Amino acid sequence: MKRVIFVYMEIRNIAIIAHVDHGKTTLVDAMLKQTHTFRDNQKEMGETLIMDSNDLEREKGITILAKNTAVFYKDTKINIIDTPGHADFGGEVERTINMASGAILLVDAAEGPLPQTKFVLKKALQSHLKIILIINKIDKKDARPDEVLSDVESLFLELAEHERHLHFTTLYAVGRDGKVFLDLPDRYSSDLPGDLSPLFETILNEVPNVAKDKDKPFQMLISTLDWDNYVGRLCIGKITQGTLNKNQNISLVQEGKVIGSYKAQKLYTYEGLQKKEVDQVTSGDVVAIAGIAELNIGQTVTDPSNPVSLPSIKVEEPTIKITIGSNTSPFAGREGKLGTSRQIKERLMKEKQTNLGLKIEQDSTGANFTVSGRGELHLSVLIETMRREGFELQVSKPQVIYKKINGVMSEPYEEVTIDCEKKFMGELTEEFGKRKGEMLDMVTSGNNIRLKYKISDNNLLGIRSILMTKTRGTAIMSTYLLGYLPKGSKIDSIRNGALVAVKPGEAMTYGLVNAQDRGILFVGPNTQIYEGMVVGVGTREFDVEINVCKEKKLTNNRSAGEGTSIPLTPATEMSLEQCLDFIAEDEYLEVTPLNLRIRKKILSITQRRVHSRNEKSQASIN
Repeated sequence: MKRVIFVYMEIRNIAIIAHVDHGKTTLVDAMLKQTHTFRDNQKEMGETLIMDSNDLEREKGITILAKNTAVFYKDTKINIIDTPGHADFGGEVERTINMASGAILLVDAAEGPLPQTKFVLKKALQSHLKIILIINKIDKKDARPDEVLSDVESLFLELAEHERHLHFTTLYAVGRDGKVFLDLPDRYSSDLPGDLSPLFETILNEVPNVAKDKDKPFQMLISTLDWDNYVGRLCIGKITQGTLNKNQNISLVQEGKVIGSYKAQKLYTYEGLQKKEVDQVTSGDVVAIAGIAELNIGQTVTDPSNPVSLPSIKVEEPTIKITIGSNTSPFAGREGKLGTSRQIKERLMKEKQTNLGLKIEQDSTGANFTVSGRGELHLSVLIETMRREGFELQVSKPQVIYKKINGVMSEPYEEVTIDCEKKFMGELTEEFGKRKGEMLDMVTSGNNIRLKYKISDNNLLGIRSILMTKTRGTAIMSTYLLGYLPKGSKIDSIRNGALVAVKPGEAMTYGLVNAQDRGILFVGPNTQIYEGMVVGVGTREFDVEINVCKEKKLTNNRSAGEGTSIPLTPATEMSLEQCLDFIAEDEYLEVTPLNLRIRKKILSITQRRVHSRNEKSQASIN
């Protein structure tokens, strides 16, 4: 049976941009459902966060990978690009936003514009996208849509590069209910009639039609890559001009040079969440092409008669780096199936092809890799993904990347916004004071407060878990990269010393009860221990060696239960992000599919003491 050739009268390509948790993915869900993309009996009709299909995305409640889908409204195809809201995944925004000609900017009616709102809006305006503002979640008790609109207008004035950027349409919505309004309702309730028709009509009226220049030679910039088990590698992008037929000859071009000539073996277009194989694709559509074995994001696929490359994708430089290497602990190879330097290198090189925000360099010995990213969350998602794939790794403490600008050593600075209850204000201001943060703004609203600071990335490292502890997990922290500024003073370590195991074996209740007086423990009874493993954090500034494998000596005069009446405090478990925040310069984080362990780089207590004496001797000479 011959496939139909799809040629759409009009095409609109639109990106959904917003701060984390302002409702992007929920709105896309509603758009998919209300355009009858799914049958009434399909499981997607009863699901939420349909676009966040990645396990990590569902667990963290954030979008990590940019994705594209498509809906049809009044014979017009609307390609929708759901982008991450977190600045750490800015590479995802930068590589996909070029496929769009318009953007829906979602802003929470209570929280207003936040740092990532500023980040994604800046990227959209730099790409000269037509903006449709949606003030979402107007059903919240503390919603303040009029004030939020004023704040967003101020943000546009700050970021706009041209006068036309200041002209945008404003809509009001409750994305969870799938309702959008042209004007703010006097009083919203779930019974108020409404749907997404005002949004779709605004897209058709405001966002330009990109189905043009069909008669020109074919040209498409590769914005993302995918893999199909049957046809292999797929390149995905928006067709800038022309039409492409199945089995037509194509050229791969980069910086004006033809890399190779190929045949378009398979062509796919998007419909809902599915790829649909077609015989022809046309200008303006977002499509996938199979037939090119070796390719990279930023290259151009063209007609052989016109091998002209499009401007490549520009991404901001990384600001944080870590070292990743093979696990060298005594437990190496027990819990993971992948852990050699070769396997780690292959996986990192694969990641580098699609994750434009990453930079990967191999050290001179070939054993370790320096991985640079846009932030701790960016790097931790990579580590967690590899961990779930069966890798064993050892990871160093995150470090800031310095740059020399006009002869001056500079470091990245962030604008940090914290939302919390007023009662925690004292502890937060004290913490940022210790870290040499400069307060930029403070706004109170009822029992809540919003603090805004300017602080170097160096002094910001490790703060997230501390804030969560001080505010009992209620603080919301967001960051926005201000850029590189002259290097400031670095704070001394504010973490207490570690409790370090001196004996290998199995952690015993007797040894743990004795050790818990020294600090907070990370391990419980029956945990396997090795020498040099960090089993807790102490109450003093220096490290303390302890034996948690110590058993109680039994004699004829003592019973087994005597002397063990002191209760054992449950072990503190830390997430991957918390572990990365916690580890010190002389420690590694051992990452396996089953466990996270913090350890000293030098495991032997004797060798650590010798190393420490040598360092002190060298310091006194200098």
